[in-house]
Amino acid sequence: MQEKILVVDDEPTILEFVRINLEKNGFQVITASEGTQALRLAQEERPSCVLLDVMLPGLDGFEVLRELRKTLYMPVIMLTAKDDDIDKILGLELGADDYVTKPFNPRELVARIKAILRRVDKTVANVKTDEELLTVGEVSLDLKRHQAQFQGKIVELTPKEFELLMYLMANPGKVLSRDLLLSQVWGYDYFGDSKTVDVHVRRLREKIEVDPSSPLNIITVWGVGYKFREENDV
Repeated sequence: MQEKILVVDDEPTILEFVRINLEKNGFQVITASEGTQALRLAQEERPSCVLLDVMLPGLDGFEVLRELRKTLYMPVIMLTAKDDDIDKILGLELGADDYVTKPFNPRELVARIKAILRRVDKTVANVKTDEELLTVGEVSLDLKRHQAQFQGKIVELTPKEFELLMYLMANPGKVLSRDLLLSQVWGYDYFGDSKTVDVHVRRLREKIEVDPSSPLNIITVWGVGYKFREENDV
């Protein structure tokens, strides 16, 4: 079965360039040229991954990403014309899984898409449990539905947040370095750095901690990385 990719860009030449290269690599491609259309297609088509340009008419890429993250579970790669760390950090803060700076090599783009699509399957495979529900303390993950709960209430997580939390919870009490988390959740072929882990941990704490500034679930181990609380930890 072909993986379906939604490509969102207001430049027809880029849409066609990306479509041709993705189809050559076995992907099914749908395209949108503006934000409202992208949101509608994402809801209707449920693509496996979204390539989302930052600069769009009407709703820009960040606004589209913010809306996507309210209801949909799918990886998003931001396309940006600027090699600007502020854009990259903002995209990660809003829930992007990766970013590509224009102009980009089509082989690199395909590699990043394939890497992200492998991550979900690999991370689930690394969770050593036969149960569909993973629970530690007041945090629960429904692995089948990709749904998280904190204190009995559903919390919305991005795909990468879900994968990171799943890996942390599958190893309660174990100190996990940033490099290990990058390799297991993002993969060795990820093009970012360890700051990505910190950004996602900060976002997770805002969703599964009573006081994110004094976390009880995701604990920082200074100079090393992070660990998730054990069941009986207070």
